[in-house]
Amino acid sequence: MQTALYGAIIGDMVGSPYEGKLRVIKTKNFPLFGEDCHLTDDTILTVAVAEALLAAGANADEVTMKTAVIRSMQSWGKKYLTAAFSSSFRQWLMQDDPKPFKKTTNGSAMRVSSVGWFFDTLDRTLEVARQSAQVSHNTPEAIRGAQSVASAIFLARNAASKDEIKSYVTNEFGYDLSRTLDEIRPTYSPRVRCDLSVPEAIISFLESTDFEDALRNAVSLGGDSDTLAAIAGSIAEAFYGVPDEFIAECQTRLTKEMLEVLRRFNRALNFG
Repeated sequence: MQTALYGAIIGDMVGSPYEGKLRVIKTKNFPLFGEDCHLTDDTILTVAVAEALLAAGANADEVTMKTAVIRSMQSWGKKYLTAAFSSSFRQWLMQDDPKPFKKTTNGSAMRVSSVGWFFDTLDRTLEVARQSAQVSHNTPEAIRGAQSVASAIFLARNAASKDEIKSYVTNEFGYDLSRTLDEIRPTYSPRVRCDLSVPEAIISFLESTDFEDALRNAVSLGGDSDTLAAIAGSIAEAFYGVPDEFIAECQTRLTKEMLEVLRRFNRALNFG
């Protein structure tokens, strides 16, 4: 059964125990759903953006779309303020008239997976990915990160090969995807800039053999593990699908309101 959004959320959960400099690992051998697995801000904002797309509709103009994204992210963020939001984003959540801040961090990329699924054309996908980033992360690098992930998902769900995805992302966004995980892993450390984490997450997908392997690849780099796995998982879901047992495990860890958004979003795509 095809699904959307679960790839990012499962990746977030699987990577969550290994986030932070003192907890990183450099191996693919770890328990996939350990007791320490939990959802983070990556999941909360993934759900929020998906709900915004449902509220605004596929043909919404830029003002309507951005307004929906802001309202949804603020609503969900305030409900889950104990999540690991950055200090600048936490301030953004609490503002009556939130203004974007000049950040290049990967928050724009980890929440964008719904955009990769929701639209019928690549141009529209890129347009809304830009809009979804700009409401908070209004730098060229943050926008590049969001657009690269959304476009990779769009291409994967439309039966593009890994070579085609790699070529498009490399040519369109200038990321170096020629490196291998074995080359990256020894000196890699937690990094939250888009240009220092999004390419590594995409490479984790490109080197994978299935959905689970993409997650293990991402976590094994020893970086910003929850976000790396969320991004790799979001693309892998579109390319491979997600095993039913992973979805069932994920669902036990989500709230009823999160599950309702996932149900509505997947129904809108005529999945399940």
